[in-house]
Amino acid sequence: MASTAPRSIAAPNSSLWVGLFHLFVVYIVWGSTYLAIRVGVREGSGFPPFSMGGSRLLAATAILFLVAFITRQSLKISPKGLWVHALSGFFLWVGGNGLVMWGEQQADSGYAALLVASVPLWVAIIEGILDRKIPSKLLIGSLLMGFLGIGVLSFPTFRTGGEANLHSIFALLLAPLFWGIGMVVQRRNPVALSPIVSSGYQQLFGAIGFILAALLLGEPWPNPTPEAWWAWGYLVVFGSLFAFTSFIMALKMLPTSLVVTYAYVNPVVAVFLGWLILHEPLSVWTLGGTVLVLLGVAGTFKHQSQVNKKHATQE
Repeated sequence: MASTAPRSIAAPNSSLWVGLFHLFVVYIVWGSTYLAIRVGVREGSGFPPFSMGGSRLLAATAILFLVAFITRQSLKISPKGLWVHALSGFFLWVGGNGLVMWGEQQADSGYAALLVASVPLWVAIIEGILDRKIPSKLLIGSLLMGFLGIGVLSFPTFRTGGEANLHSIFALLLAPLFWGIGMVVQRRNPVALSPIVSSGYQQLFGAIGFILAALLLGEPWPNPTPEAWWAWGYLVVFGSLFAFTSFIMALKMLPTSLVVTYAYVNPVVAVFLGWLILHEPLSVWTLGGTVLVLLGVAGTFKHQSQVNKKHATQE
C-alpha cells in the first residue's frame, strides 16, 4: 500500500469519481475475500493456508510486473523502498492475511472479518505509542468500546470452543495487529513507485514469506478441490490484482480518513455473504459484538478527523 499525504475531498471531479470507484471496489471485493479464503482453506479443501497464500501472491506479482513492463513503468527500486516493501509486505501479508487464512480453517468468514475490523484501533494505538502522545478521552473510549466488542464476539468460542477453535481465535486477534503495523510502516515511509509496481513488490515479499512459512511448518503438497481452485483464482484476480491495487489508488486520490472506512463495510459484506452462501449462523453475540466493534472504529475515525482538522488549522 502506497501512502501519500491526504488530499482534500474537494479534488477535481474526475479524480474524485475515479477514487470513489476504487474505494467501492475495495468495499465489495475485500469483503468477499473472506468468503473465498474460507472456501479455499476449510477442512477438506486440499489447500494448506500458507501454500495457498504464497502461490496466490506469486501469480499476482507476475501479472502486475508484466503489466508494469508492458506499460513501461519503471521497476527500479531504491534500497529504502526495498526494506519498506519487505517489512510492510511481511506484516501485511504473512502476519495479517496469513493469520486470517490460518484462522479461517476453523473460524467462519464473517467472524474473521469482524475481528479484522479492529485494524483502525490497532493503528491508533501504534501511532500513539510512536508519537508519544497521551490519547484523548474519545480515543480511549473508542478503543475500550472496540475491544469490548472483540471480547463479546470471542466469548462464545472461549466458553465452548475446542483447542483448534481457540487457536483460530488467537490467530484472528493477532492478524489486525500485524496488518496495522504494516500500514504504519508504509504510511510513515513513502516510496516513489507507481501503484502497480508498489503492489507487485509488496506481494512478492509476501509470497516469499508465505513460502518460507509453508516450508518451516511442513505443510503438505496442495491437492485442491475444484471449489478451492475457484476460490484461489478469485483471490488472485479480484483480491490481489484489482482490490489491492484499487486500495493504493484510493489512497492517492482520496483522504485517508475516507479510504479507511473500508473497515466498516468489509465485515458487513463478509457476514452477509457467509450467511447467504455458507449458511454461517448469526447469533446475538455476533450482532452485539458487531455493533460494539463498529462503534469503536467509528469513534477512532472521529478522533483522527479532529486531529487532522486541528493540524490543518495550525498550518
